Amino acid sequence: MQPFSYSRARTAAEAVEAIAAGGQGTRFLAGGTTLYDLMKLNVEAPRRVVDVSGLDELADFDTSGESELVFGALAKMSDVASDERLIRDYPALSESLWKAASQQLRNMASLGGNLLQRTRCAYFRFGEPFQCNKRKPGSGCAAIGGIDRGHALLGGSEHCIATYPGDWAVALAAFDAVVDVLGPKGRRSIPLQELHREPGDSPDIETTLAPDELILRIRVPATDAGRASTYHKIRDRESYAFALASAAVAVAFEDGAVSEARIAIGGLATRPWRAFEAERSLIGKPLTEEAAKAAGARALEGAKPGHHNAFRIELGARTVADALMIAKARA
Repeated sequence: MQPFSYSRARTAAEAVEAIAAGGQGTRFLAGGTTLYDLMKLNVEAPRRVVDVSGLDELADFDTSGESELVFGALAKMSDVASDERLIRDYPALSESLWKAASQQLRNMASLGGNLLQRTRCAYFRFGEPFQCNKRKPGSGCAAIGGIDRGHALLGGSEHCIATYPGDWAVALAAFDAVVDVLGPKGRRSIPLQELHREPGDSPDIETTLAPDELILRIRVPATDAGRASTYHKIRDRESYAFALASAAVAVAFEDGAVSEARIAIGGLATRPWRAFEAERSLIGKPLTEEAAKAAGARALEGAKPGHHNAFRIELGARTVADALMIAKARA
């Protein structure tokens, strides 16, 4: 880990000014559960760190609103996961946090930082002699043609197939969340589905955030479909493991037929992945096991397997199908 300077911001505006003044190589520090890890691996090597963890203005969250739920970027994962209204009315959001990381990490990690966590691709994290276009643009991608069991089947490119690792963002994608950010040019709002980028020709650019923009809050539109929702996560072990496949789903019914369906999948793509065609395939029909399986298969259409991860196409489809039936039982 290289030496770096440290400062502690008193306001969000002050933090943004410090990042802008510091220029390239300056990073925000919130919970630190991702940044410190990557600094130890020399993936991240900031010259300056601006600590925003003490900004009380970003630490609150409110799930009581009739039109939207509001989550401050510095709210802790464990606090939000335990919220009674979230557990009752939006279980997919609560479950996506409970099933992420360990209790110790959830007690430290912030919601905003969790959105921006970086891939767990081993070629990215451990550096030379492995090629990685995320870590060193233009060097190549060792995962393509390499050990790709946990790599992306959706949204990849010839330059990168690293999987987006998070759970919370997948659930937010299902509920049309919006992210409010602050930068030197002022405030703006970004739909969650537009926050993360597919790798394309520039795998090192992972989000649509400018380097000097700070996430302020996450807003989720209220919906009656929240009660009939779930976050279903399949992994190699029951706890503290990243998803081989996951699905955040929510459904609503009218006269026995599906009137609203939301499906987002995780662990299988280079970013949180919304399965719009699979959703549309359910509208106006009873949600049977056969319909759920067909929707799961539709959600994985276009998946491109490598050498070791083809099994996750069927796994992903079954994960979506199972999630839909869990959500139906909660309706």
